[in-house]
Amino acid sequence: MVRTLALAAALALPAAAPAAGLADLSNRDAINGLKRALVEGSQAAVARLRVEDGFFGNARVKIPLPPSLRSVEAVARSIGMSPQADELVLRINRAAEAAVPQAEKLLVDAAKKMSVSDAKGILAGGEDAATQYFRRATAEPLAKRFRPIVKRAMAKVKLAEKYNEIAASGAKLGLVKEDDANLEDYVTRKTLDGLFVTLAEEEKKIRQDPAKAASSIVRKVFGAIGK
Repeated sequence: MVRTLALAAALALPAAAPAAGLADLSNRDAINGLKRALVEGSQAAVARLRVEDGFFGNARVKIPLPPSLRSVEAVARSIGMSPQADELVLRINRAAEAAVPQAEKLLVDAAKKMSVSDAKGILAGGEDAATQYFRRATAEPLAKRFRPIVKRAMAKVKLAEKYNEIAASGAKLGLVKEDDANLEDYVTRKTLDGLFVTLAEEEKKIRQDPAKAASSIVRKVFGAIGK
């Protein structure tokens, strides 16, 4: 019992604390509890975002037009194209909602394959250390999976082609950021950002209230924090 509590106490280390005690991380309960927590958190994050209005109805992750294209949006609205502009923003977010289910398997696999070294980094890091681990481990393959789905969804919106045409011209003149010059690339990147914002929220929930975790091993390990 003392050993288990000592191991779990490592979970409470703040970002600036020394890594003392993390050598005990090889304990099976501590490792399994952390992995299970990451699986539960990633599944919950995807479940929140994959539904209708998962992005569009959530101000924290809703995807607007890029800041560098806001002037173009303003002009469109001034000449009576507000419905088209609104439709574009809606479809941008619907594309994100369609793409994000692709994240679940990659996130779960990353959690299960986490090394002892990765786990120590998460436990010694800040309150979003697990989210940062996911970003490092999955951002690139997730972008590859998201982009074709985003592209298919955006192809249904006629204004998307006009967006790309205007944005590309603006980029050549230095008026539009190069990263924002292609709508599919922009939406893919913002979908990833929204996913990691939501993962961080789920991670915070588990750290602050482990009693609500679905898995008993997560409750056992994270519940020892503060005792």
